[in-house]
Amino acid sequence: MIDIALTELEDANRAKLAYVFRNITFNSDAVFGQTKELNRILKSLLSDFSSLNLQPSNLQGNDVIGDAYEFLISQFAGNAGKKAGEFYTPSEVSTLLAKLVNAQPGNRICDPACGSGSLLIKVAKEVGSNNFSLYGQEAIGSTWALCRMNMFLHNMDAADIQWGDTLNNPKLIEGDHLKKFDIVVANPPFSLDKWGAENAQNDPFNRFHRGIPPKSKGDYAFITHMIETTYEDVGRVGVIVPHGVLFRKSSEGKIRQKLIEENLLEAVIGLPANLFFGTGIPAAILIFNRGKSENTDVLFIDASNDFESGKNQNRLRQQDIDKIVSTFKNFKSGVPLNSETGKILVEKYAYRATFTELKENDFNLNIPRYVDTFEEEEPVDIKQTQLEINKLKTELKEVEKQMEIYSAIP
Repeated sequence: MIDIALTELEDANRAKLAYVFRNITFNSDAVFGQTKELNRILKSLLSDFSSLNLQPSNLQGNDVIGDAYEFLISQFAGNAGKKAGEFYTPSEVSTLLAKLVNAQPGNRICDPACGSGSLLIKVAKEVGSNNFSLYGQEAIGSTWALCRMNMFLHNMDAADIQWGDTLNNPKLIEGDHLKKFDIVVANPPFSLDKWGAENAQNDPFNRFHRGIPPKSKGDYAFITHMIETTYEDVGRVGVIVPHGVLFRKSSEGKIRQKLIEENLLEAVIGLPANLFFGTGIPAAILIFNRGKSENTDVLFIDASNDFESGKNQNRLRQQDIDKIVSTFKNFKSGVPLNSETGKILVEKYAYRATFTELKENDFNLNIPRYVDTFEEEEPVDIKQTQLEINKLKTELKEVEKQMEIYSAIP
């Protein structure tokens, strides 16, 4: 009966929910066990939901069910191990990235590796109105279904969410060209192997004109795709990447150099370790801006030490997010700097690097090259330390004499 109800729900909302429930069945012995156990579980499920009044008039705001759904996705991600990274970006990281790209009314917003769609929704909410359009593409069918449902439950079901491999078969097309957007964000799979390098040379959209990334690491394939799908002069890109993207050489180094020489890179933000599901490695956020004009400086932020430690996973606090965002805004607005060099935005935290410095470093973006986080240790008073050592030696001799006395007692 539940399966029949889901089919009818999909049929009644064919334009919004087509194929979303195609792989879902509540009549599966493999999932729920044999008939007696299955009935017990489903009875409890229906009993729990029957006590809830889910009529729209009883809900405070349109996002109640949507937010509950997203909460369930986050809980599922927390127990899904390495697979979690395929469909969910931690909420605090999504919020940070959404604030950094700062979508405006009327913007077209895209995530070419959208997972369950939570990052897209966060970016959309920063607009402050419903005057935006959302687009996404997801390669994994079950995750694509999660995204469609997420959009539906957040009243964003006009979003154009396509199913397919973005790098090898982009579906967001206008005529014979890639669709263009104001904002493109993504948390693509880190260093994806076998991403399709063998087809990149003959890419019909000429996305890889700066060079073809190595076949075992698809990071720059996603980055270049994202940049090529933004409007010239106004498009902005925010992408989460592993740190290797900042300094690896060979073809990746050449692509990185060209992106910097084209004055597209705006900021490199280092995040704490153990923020993401399925991996403990630290990541970074790269911000690209096709409207940088004459400003060729790049902002470096080392936020790796600002977080709340957790048992299984660390998380960004609101104060950590605010600090990164305010530093980025100050950089963009040209707020006077507090250093004699004119380059340090925040001591041991943020640095404004010139194109000349980047070139001198062979276009290596490794954050410690630019942000000095070295903490000098307090000077050691040698004389005082020697006095302490002598005192301890004297005390040790007294203790040893007492031990000899005690050991001689029968």
